[in-house]
Amino acid sequence: MEHYLDNSATTKPYPQAVWAMTEVLTRDYGNPSSAHRKGVESEAHLRAARETVAKTLACEADELFFTSGGTEADNLAILGGAAARSRAGRHIVTTDSEHPAVENAVGRLEERGFTVTRLSTRGGMIDPAALEAALRPDTALVSMMMVNNETGAVYPVNRVRELLEQRSPNALFHIDAVQGYGKLPFSVKKLGCDLLTVSAHKIGGPKGVGALYVRRGVHIESLVCGGGQEGNLRSGTENLPGIAGFAAACEATFDDLPRKLQALRALREELICRLGEQLPQAIVHLPAQAAPHIVNFSLPPYKSETLVHALEQYDVFVSGGSACNAKKKVRSRALTAFGLPDEQVDSALRVSFCFENTREDIDALLDALGAAAASLAAGTV
Repeated sequence: MEHYLDNSATTKPYPQAVWAMTEVLTRDYGNPSSAHRKGVESEAHLRAARETVAKTLACEADELFFTSGGTEADNLAILGGAAARSRAGRHIVTTDSEHPAVENAVGRLEERGFTVTRLSTRGGMIDPAALEAALRPDTALVSMMMVNNETGAVYPVNRVRELLEQRSPNALFHIDAVQGYGKLPFSVKKLGCDLLTVSAHKIGGPKGVGALYVRRGVHIESLVCGGGQEGNLRSGTENLPGIAGFAAACEATFDDLPRKLQALRALREELICRLGEQLPQAIVHLPAQAAPHIVNFSLPPYKSETLVHALEQYDVFVSGGSACNAKKKVRSRALTAFGLPDEQVDSALRVSFCFENTREDIDALLDALGAAAASLAAGTV
């Protein structure tokens, strides 16, 4: 039996999502822009899916734009947002532990002459005073993740809007909510953000589809030229099968969500407790505020990659950090920013739960960790 505990990298699609995609691929396969009946039927599917996803964010359907995933949505928000506000200022505020989709987009703007302030996230926290001090009259954009994809730290995105109104009224506020979506209750209106990114494959939907919320009245520049789909913000024929799967995953995820989140929190707490009891050499990295689905810990002196492959021999699947960096053999920026010494960064494992995980998965993980550590210590792996 397999024990998949790498749900921050991707999730297994819900059967409902697979069925919805299959229906569109085999029956409702028209182009939503076509004028004939098949096109009109597909356009109705697109409209219904947009309304379903928008409901989960508590926004209007015309404020939601589908993309090819979280990375494109982040790039559109940052590059398109900065381009639209460049006359008002060329200063950006972000953190030192953002996902590469944000960090590299910000880095590109830095190459183009923007100045960037990266806030410290040591210990998984952002100092409110440091955030306030970083904001300037010429700040064009603030981009911050809701939940760190490696540590599970929850960043204080709910405090940004008030500070922006006081110190940087012309700035756009972007939240990368890819890891918080379906894991923390929120609404875009209460957050006060202008732009917010989500991704389907983190909540039981298909890969290759995401969405960007753009608050009504906010203008950002498009990055793709073409037929003007998605409100002329993201041209190209819509990925309707993926979008249908996204909407189905939303319905499955957000149904009875409070109960599911309570179960996730219980799993996380049990794993943390049992790590201390059964593997006292494990060092658990606990943010001050944590999402319910991620546990990050180190098991020095063993390397993350060695541990990941040792565990897979027992059909237990975890990661050594962000899946986007897993094959690059680079030290984790997020864990270094968290304040961990190199030895702990290099031996870190990330366990990330989904709603389908149970205590049996924790049992299997701990048994496999114990066996793997013993084999590594004996030099038999």
